[in-house]
Amino acid sequence: MSTPSSYFEDMYRGSADPWHLAERWYERRKYDLTVASLPRLRYRRALEPACSVGELTLRLAERCDEVLACDRVGSAVATAAARTDHLPQVTVRQLTLPQEWPEGSFDLIVLSEVLYYFDRDTLDDVLRRTTTALEPGGTLVTVHWNHPVPEHLCTGDELAGILTSVPGLALLADHREDDFVLHVFGRENPDGSPPPSPAADEGLV
Repeated sequence: MSTPSSYFEDMYRGSADPWHLAERWYERRKYDLTVASLPRLRYRRALEPACSVGELTLRLAERCDEVLACDRVGSAVATAAARTDHLPQVTVRQLTLPQEWPEGSFDLIVLSEVLYYFDRDTLDDVLRRTTTALEPGGTLVTVHWNHPVPEHLCTGDELAGILTSVPGLALLADHREDDFVLHVFGRENPDGSPPPSPAADEGLV
């Protein structure tokens, strides 16, 4: 079964930032690498589920015309909303995914430290919805901790095999470290072709 909501509620009950996302160099470096991995300079509309306290949200806002950030825990949503209140392009909402999947399409979806909380059936549902909501040529970035945790149903390496087999997604980048696994995918175009690389997009190759 997926990790119960009580786990997250208990974590935030004890701390406004239970994973110290705004403090640790590990987290800040990982977020910087996540944003640096984006193959396009600008995005029209981004979706960031499980945004927590908005640390990655702040960085995505620099590259996106609109960012919809969401989390299932009300206190996390309140913190993220307060931290991004000065950014008119950011909207923060309390949503439980996949049941409350937002409407519309996105050219960027970032799934950071979230997929290992889902059981296999729910994970498959999330990935189907992600692929459907991602526009042709759009970007999906996934980043996940790669060490065993009791509340995690799999590691980053174990997720890799699942993610790279999702129909309609072309693997653009595979970055692995001891601590985390970062993948960048492109939504295939209607003719089945992958989106161009950054160099190809600028006519360098």
